[in-house]
Amino acid sequence: MMGSDHEGVRDLLGAWALGAVPPADEPRLLGHLAECEWCADEAERLRDTVRLLDGGDAALAYERIDRAATGETAVHEDGGQEVRGRLLASVLARRPAAPSVAGHAAPYAAAVAGLQALLRELGDRGPWSTPVVHDWDVHATVAHLLAADESLALRLGHRARTPLGEQPQDVSWRTIWANRTDEVIAYERAHSPAQTVASWREQSAALLADPHATDTELAAQATTLLGVRLPIADHYVVRGFETWIHTDDIGRALGRPVPVPPDPLLWRMVRLGVRILDLALAEDSVPVLLTVAGHGSEGEWVLGGEHDPVAAELVLDPVGFCLLLAGRYDPAEVPRGLAGDGRAARSVLERAARIAWL
Repeated sequence: MMGSDHEGVRDLLGAWALGAVPPADEPRLLGHLAECEWCADEAERLRDTVRLLDGGDAALAYERIDRAATGETAVHEDGGQEVRGRLLASVLARRPAAPSVAGHAAPYAAAVAGLQALLRELGDRGPWSTPVVHDWDVHATVAHLLAADESLALRLGHRARTPLGEQPQDVSWRTIWANRTDEVIAYERAHSPAQTVASWREQSAALLADPHATDTELAAQATTLLGVRLPIADHYVVRGFETWIHTDDIGRALGRPVPVPPDPLLWRMVRLGVRILDLALAEDSVPVLLTVAGHGSEGEWVLGGEHDPVAAELVLDPVGFCLLLAGRYDPAEVPRGLAGDGRAARSVLERAARIAWL
C-alpha cells in the first residue's frame, strides 16, 4: 500500500501507538505496516516511546525523541496528552519516504518487515539460542533465511553474503540446497546474531531494491530455483512465503504471536501454492476439487487428472493450506472439510506436505 494510501495512514500511526485506532481503520493500517518497512519502524519507535510515557517517564520519552528527531531542547511536562501529542507529531513529521515495490514483491516486503520487527524485540542479549525448528535455534533460523534468499539474489546478479563453497556435481537440488544451508549456518555461527541479522537485512534490502521487484515485465522472465521453474515474480512470492513461515516459527518458539499476512498478500501465496501443488501431482492422479475459503476470499481448483470426474472435495482455510505446504501440519491433522473418496483427498494432502523444503 503505497502512494496516496501511504500518506493516508500518517495520522493513524500515532493512534496505533496509543491503542486508539478506530476499528474500521485497523485492517488498512495493519496491512500498510506489513508492507512498509519505514512506517513499521516508526510505529515501533512510537510504541516504545508511549511505553515510557505510560511508565511515568514522560520527560525522558519526549527528550529522547526530541533529540533524535528535532535536535531541539525539550520542554518537559509531566505526562499528559499534550506531551504525547507533541511527541507523536515530532516523529511523524520526519518519516522518510516509503520504498515502492510491485504487487509480486509485496508479500516478501511485508514478511521482511515482520521479521525485522520481531528481531528488534530480542536485542543483542536476547534468546537467540532458543530452539525453533529442525535443529535450528533463532540465530540459525535467520542464517537459514540468509541462505534461502541467496538463490534468488545470485540469479539476479547480487553477490553472496557468505563465502561460496564448492558444490558436488550430479546431485539433486535438494542435496545442494541442504549443503548450502549447513554451510551458511556454520559460517554464521562464528559471528554474532546481530551480524547475521545485518547480513540478512542487507540481502533482503538489495532484493527489494532490485529492478525485478518493481518492474512487472522484467519479473515475468522465468527461471528455475529450488527445483521449480517459475517467473521471477513468483519466486519473490515464494521468498515472502518462506520468510513469513520462519517468522512464525520464531514467534511460536518465543511465545510471541506473529500476525497472518494481510488478506491480499495471503491469497497471492495461496494461489501460487495451488499452482505448485497442481504441478507436483501426477497427471494420472485422481481429480480432487480443492476449495480454499476464508480471510476475505474463496477459490476453487480441480487438481490432478483432467479427463476423469472429480472423486473428492477438500475444503481448507488459507492459513491451514499454507502451513500444510510449509510442512507445519501433518496431512492427517490439518483442519479440513472432506467429501467423497477419502483416499484421493488424502493423496492430495500428503503430496502438499511433501512439497516443503523449509
